[in-house]
Amino acid sequence: MSKNTTQIKAAVVREKGGTFNIETLTLEAPRRDEVLVKVVATGLCHTDMVARDKGYPVPQPIVLGHEGAGIVESVGADVVKVAPGDSVVLTFLTCGRCKPCRLGRMAHCEKTFPLCFGGTRLDGSTATFDDHGEKVHDHFFGQSSFATYALANERNVVKVSRDLPLELLGPLGCGIQTGAGAVMNALNVRPGTSFASFGVGAVGCSAIMAARAVGATTIVAIDIVPSRLEMAKELGATHAINSKQTNPVEAIRDITGGGVDYSLEASGDPKALHQAIEALGSLGTCGIVGAEPLGTEVSFDVNTLMIQGKGIRGILEGESVPDIFIPQLIELNAQGRFPFEKLTKFYSLDQINQAAQDSEKGDTIKPIIRLSPA
Repeated sequence: MSKNTTQIKAAVVREKGGTFNIETLTLEAPRRDEVLVKVVATGLCHTDMVARDKGYPVPQPIVLGHEGAGIVESVGADVVKVAPGDSVVLTFLTCGRCKPCRLGRMAHCEKTFPLCFGGTRLDGSTATFDDHGEKVHDHFFGQSSFATYALANERNVVKVSRDLPLELLGPLGCGIQTGAGAVMNALNVRPGTSFASFGVGAVGCSAIMAARAVGATTIVAIDIVPSRLEMAKELGATHAINSKQTNPVEAIRDITGGGVDYSLEASGDPKALHQAIEALGSLGTCGIVGAEPLGTEVSFDVNTLMIQGKGIRGILEGESVPDIFIPQLIELNAQGRFPFEKLTKFYSLDQINQAAQDSEKGDTIKPIIRLSPA
């Protein structure tokens, strides 16, 4: 272990489905292409819980967290993108060399799993150790930001203005750009069209806001939590459907006269994905962003898909180029056209298990964990 280390306080998951344990750890100094960030705050996302529960094969013990925002503390020798003192939003890590990356489609980087879910650098090394000197997995999404300091890569830091409220911005790095980008980048929702989001948590509500921003005129929110449906209407949904009480496919067909132009499955529920496909009208497209355990399968009627020309596509991270898209969302927010701050509720690091519980129950749409003052 390098002598040049930083003592950090972090939330560590040590077993499948376990709690987040607050521990003092040691973090190595940044390598040549890495950036040490003092984390101001980080969002808590559904994917963190999927990883905690090993819905994805993420090694443990591990420091999770992948919606960090903070201030650059130090940089490696080769880093030119940011400097100490810069404000940054942390996002997903990509290799920059594979075909999707070279095409500008880095959300589908061929090394997404090892880089974001492998729990190490690509060479298998970690930078984090507990007080017994034992390795703790890190580099989750290239950051592991459930900690007072995070070690990111130059590729997954997005420089933002120093006068912005950093404690709010972390969720732009994943959940919010996922929902907004699904609408704006991947599905390319057009003015005057119809759109439905199955699930209106942070991702679904971000999609609702984006659909309104781009001019969709029929925007349908589907969920089972009444408070979330009310929030979706406040953010731009023209219709809200509680799928515990009403068949959403039939309701959407009634509302639109046949089916929506675009649907998004943002809940991670296979039944909801089936409904999102069924709710499409002719030539409609369904996007999938809900994180489900590996191996999850969903059936659909092949002939209906063919005859009506429906499309189904997987979407990661909103097909975003974060260095471009995150500043665009910040500007839309400044203009009052993308008020994502309405989704948030703050917690301290010591309250992270409560934040996870509140999120899973639907009581909080987007928990944000405060780590240190800006």
